[in-house]
Amino acid sequence: MAKVYDMVIIGGGPGGYTAALYAARAGLRVVVLEKLSAGGQMALTHQIDNYPGFVEGIDGFTLAENMQQQAERFGAETELAEVLSLDLQADPKMIETSEGIFYGKTVVYAAGAGPRELGLPKEQELTGRGVNYCAACDGMFYRGKTVVVVGGGNSAAADALLLSRIAKKVILVHRRDTLRATKVYHKSLTEAENVEFRWNSAVAELRYGEKLNAVVLQDLQTGEKSVVECDGLFVSIGRKPATELVRDQLALDQSGYVIADESTRTSIPGVFAVGDVRTKVLRQILTAAADGAMAVHYAEEYLSEKG
Repeated sequence: MAKVYDMVIIGGGPGGYTAALYAARAGLRVVVLEKLSAGGQMALTHQIDNYPGFVEGIDGFTLAENMQQQAERFGAETELAEVLSLDLQADPKMIETSEGIFYGKTVVYAAGAGPRELGLPKEQELTGRGVNYCAACDGMFYRGKTVVVVGGGNSAAADALLLSRIAKKVILVHRRDTLRATKVYHKSLTEAENVEFRWNSAVAELRYGEKLNAVVLQDLQTGEKSVVECDGLFVSIGRKPATELVRDQLALDQSGYVIADESTRTSIPGVFAVGDVRTKVLRQILTAAADGAMAVHYAEEYLSEKG
């Protein structure tokens, strides 16, 4: 007979494992369904300095493992499984995975968000062959080489700064004439001798042999194009939420994020959205963790009312 959990959590990032911790401590039967390994995007971050409690910072992989072990210490379960489909209107709610079907009285959707692509021809084929989306993961392969970073937000600025310590030259390409990143990055980047800025520009084309060897930049004001030889391209233009599985069931905003306020409640009772996948102003490890705690509070309320 299939096991029915009080809470099924989809995604083992900081939001998912915080929810698992709070749910397990509250005596709920809870399982985390994670496709790869604990941490989600956080696990790919080399150094985390803005999560409280770690004076010298901590790497994302270790923090993720700690979160998983802490939740499991109180009885939370983890299943390495890919979610294939959901029926969130069912009672109990049904989650079909690569490892079988799970049932939950409540569901916490914590699937996160992945990197947004430029949408250029051959971009996907060149991923891992010069095109990259994570400087902390792949920057080491470009030691002493020339790289291009696309974007103007905090992620792009942080990537450019990290790469400036590894690469021979970093060319930062941004569509506007100034960074959107917080001021803390501006001074460090402008003082880095090997960082070059290409304002009001966009990558129009990828050039390659066996791997990427150049990008074509287009000046968005004049339309003029120029070829920039490089060894690697790092795309850092935002995230896209992993909401394909719930697109026809939960209310989404224009950008594809699950509509859920600070209560994390979604358009379906008993379903909660936490972390990067939901509508919110600030997407950070800390705010994802806060969402996880909040989701359990309202899940307990829902379960109590349902009886």
